[in-house]
Amino acid sequence: MTGLVVTLTRAFAATPERVFDAWLDPAQARRFLFATPDGEMTKVDIDPRVGGDALIVERRGDKEALHRLRYEVIDRPHRLVFLFKACIAGGPVADEWTRVTVAIEAEGQGARLTLTHEGVWPDFKDKTREGWTMILASLATILESDHG
Repeated sequence: MTGLVVTLTRAFAATPERVFDAWLDPAQARRFLFATPDGEMTKVDIDPRVGGDALIVERRGDKEALHRLRYEVIDRPHRLVFLFKACIAGGPVADEWTRVTVAIEAEGQGARLTLTHEGVWPDFKDKTREGWTMILASLATILESDHG
């Protein structure tokens, strides 16, 4: 896998199990995973098993953003690894899969998540970091608003 590596870390005021489960639950994933403030989530299909696929589609204006995932590791609540590629609202179509690893560990009463995205195109490094930062912030908001 060629490309750059983007890594982010964030603390959550939720158990590792709740943080982990949100990534594989379509009802929760539609609220944070690739969701933008002005977009409309139109499809969230998740087959949460090793080898399973996910398709998350958001309408952004008159275009669609398609996000494809293929799960490689599902180790609840510690580690989730998936292959990832996307076509963002009329932009370039990714020919190669990239890899995202979500590592979660208990920290006090909450959890610490480290996300590592491998294979990022150099021209998309900043946009990738901004996107994952927004996603993790949205995840924190929904976990806090759901109160357990």
